[in-house]
Order: sequence, then C-alpha cells, then structure tokens
Amino acid sequence: MSPRVRRIREAFVASTSLRPMAQQLIQDRSPAAYAGVEAYARSHAKDDPGALAWLVVGYAHVLDHDCVKAIDPLNRAKPRAGDLGDYIAYYLGTCYLQTGHQGEALAALADFGTKYPDSLLVRDAHLSYAGALVTEGRVAEAADLLEKDRLPARSDIEFALGKDYAALGQNAKAAAALANVYYNMPTAAEADSAYAELKKLPAAAPATFTQAKTRAELLMKAHRYNDAADGYRDLVTHAGAEDRVAAELALADALHRSGRNREAKAQLTNFAAAAFGSATSEQNAERLYILGEVAWSSNDNAEFYRTVDQLRTSAPTSPWLEAALLSVGNLHLVHHEYDPALDAFRELQQRFPQGERASYAHWKAAWLTLRQGRNAEAEKGFEEQIALYPRGNETSAALYWRARLAEEDNDFAMARAFYQKLSDRYRNYYYAELGRERLQKLPPGADTAKQYALLDHVPALDHGDKVTLSDPPADNLHLQKAELLGNGGLVDFAVREMQAAANADGGNWGPAQTAQLFIDTGHYDRAIEVMKRSVPSYFAVDLPILPRPYWEALFPRPYWPDLKKFSEANGLDPYLVASLIRQESEFNPVAVSRANAVGLMQLLPKTGKLVAHQENLRRYNASQLYTPTTNLQLGTRYFRGMVDKFGGSFEYALAAYNAGSDRVEDWLGQGKYRDEPEFVESSPFTETREYVQAIVRNASVYKQLYGTP
Repeated sequence: MSPRVRRIREAFVASTSLRPMAQQLIQDRSPAAYAGVEAYARSHAKDDPGALAWLVVGYAHVLDHDCVKAIDPLNRAKPRAGDLGDYIAYYLGTCYLQTGHQGEALAALADFGTKYPDSLLVRDAHLSYAGALVTEGRVAEAADLLEKDRLPARSDIEFALGKDYAALGQNAKAAAALANVYYNMPTAAEADSAYAELKKLPAAAPATFTQAKTRAELLMKAHRYNDAADGYRDLVTHAGAEDRVAAELALADALHRSGRNREAKAQLTNFAAAAFGSATSEQNAERLYILGEVAWSSNDNAEFYRTVDQLRTSAPTSPWLEAALLSVGNLHLVHHEYDPALDAFRELQQRFPQGERASYAHWKAAWLTLRQGRNAEAEKGFEEQIALYPRGNETSAALYWRARLAEEDNDFAMARAFYQKLSDRYRNYYYAELGRERLQKLPPGADTAKQYALLDHVPALDHGDKVTLSDPPADNLHLQKAELLGNGGLVDFAVREMQAAANADGGNWGPAQTAQLFIDTGHYDRAIEVMKRSVPSYFAVDLPILPRPYWEALFPRPYWPDLKKFSEANGLDPYLVASLIRQESEFNPVAVSRANAVGLMQLLPKTGKLVAHQENLRRYNASQLYTPTTNLQLGTRYFRGMVDKFGGSFEYALAAYNAGSDRVEDWLGQGKYRDEPEFVESSPFTETREYVQAIVRNASVYKQLYGTP
C-alpha cells in the first residue's frame, strides 16, 4: 500500500467503535447522539479517527440546516483531515458561504481541484465557489468556471450558470441553460425556479413545441400526472394541426392517471369533429381505450364493455384492443365471472398470439379451464403454454400443474419428468420447490426415465459459469476512503467512493462490496436492491453458482435474535417471517408505506395499538413501531392471529396480510381448491398472488442458505 492508503486503512481499523454512534447521529441527530460522537472526537483529538468524528458532527449539523454550528466541528477536523480533507473543505466552504463569511468561503474553496484532484466533490466545490464569486461581484469568473463543468449535465450547475449569464446580460446563453433545466430536467428541484428566471429575461423566446412535449413526457414518466396534465394542456394550445390530436390524447391520459376522470372524459368526448377527422385509426383506438379505462376507474362497467365493443369493431388489430381485452379479463375475474373471463383471455391470445400479453392471457385461459374442472382441456392448455411460450413468465406454473394433472392420471413417469425439468430450470422459483416436494412423494415405480419432446422447448438458463469474485484493489484510495467514511455513518459518500473505485478497477467485486457496505451500516434494503440489479436472474440458479456474499446480501438476517424469539413464541417459522419482512420493508425499520403502514412488518398504527393491548405492552405509543424489537413482537403476534383465523394455513394468512381478510374469505368461497397452491394461483389480484408466492419461495431459499433456524 502507498503511505496515503495505509494511513486511511489504519484510521479505518482504529475508528471501528465510532460506527454505531455515528450511524445513530446521522439517523436521528438527537442531543444524546451529538454528545456521544463529540465525546469520541475529543478523546481522539490527536488521531485520524477524531477528525472523522468531527466531520460527522459537522455534517450532521448540515443535515439539520444549521451551518452556524457546523463550522466549529469542521474546523476541528482540519488538522488531521488527511485524505478526508476534500469533504471537510467542501462543507466548510459551503457553510461559510451560507452564513455570509465570503472571505472564508473563498479561501476554503479556492483551487479545490488543484488541492484535491482525485476528489469526487470537484464539481460540487466549483459550484459553491462560483456562488462565492458571484457574491463578490465576480460573475464572469463564476460563469467561466461553471462552463467547464457542464457535462454531464446537472440541474444545479445549469441553473447557476443560467443566472450568471443573465446577470452578465448574455440572455441567449442564459435562456439556453435555464430552458435546459425546466424542459429537460422537469423533476429537478431547480425546475420551477429556472422557469421563474426564464420569465425575467427580456424578450425571452417562447418554448418550442419539442421543448414543451419533452417536459410533459418526462413528467408523465416520473408519475407526476397533475403536472404533466398542465404541460399537455399548454401543448394543446400551441400544437399545430399535425400534433393536436396526439396532444389531446396525452392530456386525457394524464388527467385519467391523476384521478381526474370527469375531466378526462370531457376532454375525450368534446373533441372537435374536425380534429378527429384527421386522426389516424390508432389515435381513434387510443381514444376509445382511454375512455374505457376512465369507465373502469369510475366503476361504470357497462360503459367500459361498450367501449371495448367499439374497439373490436373499429380497431380489431390495434394494440389498444389488446390492452383493453386484458382489462376485460381481469375485471371479470374480480367479479368471479369465470366464463366471460376465460373468453376474454382466450380472445386476447388468439387475436394477438405474439403480443406482449399473449403468454399471460394463454395461461389465464388454461388455468380457468382447470378451475372449472375441465382437466383434459387444462392438460392441453398447459402443454400449449410450454410449447408456444417457453420463455414466458408462466412456464414454471405450466410445468408444475401439468405434472399435478399427470399425478392425478396416475402417469407418474410424466409427473417426474416435468417436476425434474421444473426443478432444474427454475431452481429457486416458487413452483420449483413445490415440485421437489412432490417428487419425494411419488410412488417407487415413478422413477422410470422417459423422454418428452415438449420439455425440449424450455430453454436452458444462460447464466454463464460459476461466478468467482475478483479481489478489490488493495491500493485504491477511493475504496479505502469508502470504508473509512462508512465508519462515520456517511453511507452516501462511501457508496460514491466505492463505485468510483469499482468503475476504475474493472473487476466484478463492486456490487458485493457495495452491498456489504450497506449491510455494515444497517441499510439492508439498499444492499438487497444493489444485488437485485446486479443479478436479476438469481432465482433461477443453484446456490453454488453465485458467491456466498451475493446470497447473504439478498437474504440477510438482521435483528435475528428478536426475530427468532418472537417467531418461535408465536409458533412461526423464523425464515417465513424473515421472508415476509423482506417483502414488506426489505428490513428497513423506518419504512412507511403510502397507506401509513410502519416499520419492519408494515403495521398500521391502529393495528399496532390493538395488538399492543393484547400483548399487555404498557405505555405503548405508535412511534414504537419504528423500534425493531417492538415491531417484531407485535407483527409476529398479528400474523399468528391471521394464521389461526384461516385454520393454520400460512398461504391464506399471507394473502390476508396483503389483500385483507374479507377478500380472502370471499376468494375461499369461490369453489373448492386442491390445496393452498391452487388457491394462491387463483387469486384475482396479481399483486397478492406474486406476494404470497415470493414469500414462500424466499423462505425456502433462507432454509437452503442457513439450515435449521
């Protein structure tokens, strides 16, 4: 190691005990947390870990928007800053700037790129320095500095540069920079301010149609539907004849998606006849499709079906009809109208056999024939599913249920072959584990080898050879800084440094090391997401194919002593509970859902209060749901109650945990089921079906990884 890297490494080893205190401070910034890290900093005043601790204190004050208090600890960090000097200089300069100390800000940030050429904060420092220059009246210098940092584009730099050019009277350059923010980065924090500055420019050119369209489309992509609707409304006003219809349709779609269905319907029904006289057949089909979706959302089923009938007549080959038929099938399913649902799915697959929804539609039609007791037809449908759509998401289900029907026909050789193919190809899928369980129960005479040409349609998984991790570079400064910053709870900084090191090195160690950094700092949810992006096909491979750190990041066991204790106290498999938590919150103890469900097991406050009473928890309050121990105690008790309510069935209980008890009772009333897997596959809610299957599947992976709980 170089002397610089060795020094950082030694500081990392020496500062290990700082990590829990620093993480607590960055998380909640309570007086007690501040006091703990400050005490650590004073006791290590002559050591590098002390400088890290003072940096943590200063940054915590920055997070609290209190730069006045941040300045002193950041200055205390300077003498032993070492290779953390860029972070200290940047935040010190920024805080000086925000508190009106211009001279000190300029001194801290001057020549930042020269002093810290390897820093990842160079552009950030230049932006702050440019702000200090503007305050000193040196606007031209600020603009020259920022002009060099424009690529890759950043909204804050473009916004600052636009204001600088405006101050210099260079209106064309100002308008270009500000318009770039407002139209090309509409979700940026500076977007609205950029528009306000644009309007101040003398004789500012109006937005082009392309600019306005780009902005509206980006807002739609970001699910900011109300803002997108405003953008499309302006677009309609300025659109030429050739663009008017498309803009009107986009406006109606945005209104519908934002819940403004009455406005959307009015928009679609009040089109001028002349406008739609020039519409293409696909635009007319889109109009009918959106009208149908508006009717669906308004619970006007009769109008919805009438609209689909119009689509069938006017646009029999349009992808808008394909999408509408999927809605038809799903709507019939929700209302337990199984024959019409089967017809809709079959029509969808037959009209659009190569469409993106064809595999799903074919599967639903085949499945509904099974549910109606037409086994011979279902067998044919499952075999067609495998032959026609071997790469579809439904192939594992088709293999399993075809094997189940073979068992019922006493064709045990066929059942074995299909179960084996399922197990080999879809190693850790929900149905693969079920298939292996049934393989063990087949009668002794079922092991006769027999070939089925149909199984050759199923493609082998192309996951490559066994993955072997490369070693991280021992002498990489960014990597060592990442680990040291992790000890300070500065996770975002650490990840940025880690990624810079991985990009420069070119090895495959980056995702695993990044995930481990998140794990070490208690961010299990972010570790899971890193690995999901890195290995999206991990469920289809056997455990030895991927390195152990991959699996442990994907299936962590945080809070394990409490999780195991409360699970077993309620007669629950700890791995099933861990899988439920992984699905609900990915082990983020402060997660809050859109429905205000809280913590690891995503309990509603009213549910937590009810269960706390059952558990005789004294002085309970809703904030305790953020505490892992309390959340686990109440969550496992609540889930146990669900299991008991549904006769000991974990699958039914999981479905109720996701969709509600009333819905599950309703679904259970829709005829008999062979077993829980048939009930799960029959759920009319895709989200609930996938939720239950994922949790059961994940519990199996946990068992494979860790053995007996």
